[in-house]
Amino acid sequence: MQSFNEPPQQVIQIHPQAPDKPAWGSACNGCGVCCLAAPCPLGMLVSRRRQGACVALQWQPATAMYRCGMVLAPRQVVQALPRPWGWLLSCVARPLAWLARRWIAAGIGCDSTLEVAASNSLQNTPVDSTTSLSHHD
Repeated sequence: MQSFNEPPQQVIQIHPQAPDKPAWGSACNGCGVCCLAAPCPLGMLVSRRRQGACVALQWQPATAMYRCGMVLAPRQVVQALPRPWGWLLSCVARPLAWLARRWIAAGIGCDSTLEVAASNSLQNTPVDSTTSLSHHD
């Protein structure tokens, strides 16, 4: 049972080879914690949800890190959406990529204040879900 003093936790599935979450303000290392916990505003549009992992998040096996599909390949991400959304958004894929870079604070540094707790499982990692993700403003 969780006490009133403990923040609620959310369990996210992280690739076992993903790097550890960097400290807030440090360079992004592709850990994926922020986007696995909740999508940014653009991620909400393409994921069609406000909670849980963003569908645009892509695991990059060659570099062992997560990357935003709306930055790397926005046309691929939006074309996978149901009609008519995929077709409509593919027409504006380039501006959406710019918007994605802005909303994920690309090049700025880690802006996720989530805290990752140690887990005995390689697949499920609890995070403190009461803290806000500043790129979701």
